[in-house]
Amino acid sequence: MISPQSNAVNGYLLNRAVLVLNANYTPMTVCTAKRAICMQVLEKIDVLAKYNEQVHSPSISIHLPSVIKVRDYIRHNNMAVEISRKNILIRDDHTCQYCGTRTGPFTVDHVLPKFRGGIDVWDNLVTACKPCNQKKGDCTPDDAKMTLIRQPKRPNRIHYFQRFVKDSQRDWRPYLFMEPLM
Repeated sequence: MISPQSNAVNGYLLNRAVLVLNANYTPMTVCTAKRAICMQVLEKIDVLAKYNEQVHSPSISIHLPSVIKVRDYIRHNNMAVEISRKNILIRDDHTCQYCGTRTGPFTVDHVLPKFRGGIDVWDNLVTACKPCNQKKGDCTPDDAKMTLIRQPKRPNRIHYFQRFVKDSQRDWRPYLFMEPLM
């Protein structure tokens, strides 16, 4: 019988980040270890690097994948990062772009307000703490006498993936142009 503590450990392990490469070794996405193991069992991927940890079922033990490559090439726009609240917070490093606080809660602010023609694009959306967003209101940063710490711009997929790299993801570095392939 599996203990609740063992279940919690496996749940944590199964949520580890895995870098997914296309058949030509270009970075495509980041998925969970659980998804990667499912694709491994279905023989849809090759495992290029593994974490030290393993997950166990009654019949097998599997090392957690760290970097995987799909076997069949998938056509997709590999440089586009989907615009979403989560991705804007990641791009702005969970930092208010007006005052620099890293203490939330955060909102997404339109630099050029919607009622003035501002639209939902990377160049017009920034992370803002609630006090700064309320202070700015329906003004532009110039009108509100607030300056942006960093001008918003569209991130590319490589920069997005590089933010996931921690000490445990050293195997990702060559595939994200952070160090040479060995």
